[in-house]
Amino acid sequence: MTEDKITKEIILDDFDDFCDECKNEHESVSQNLILTGFKICESCRISKTIFPI
Repeated sequence: MTEDKITKEIILDDFDDFCDECKNEHESVSQNLILTGFKICESCRISKTIFPI
């Protein structure tokens, strides 16, 4: 029972709205996490698409 609770807490911690690239808070971070698996904001996602390096 405690493993389930710990797992749920870890999963919920992933849904904060802070971008891994620029460290800014934005609502698109959790949306991109669900869609692509990366915690990046829309601005960083576009810049990574245009300049992939």
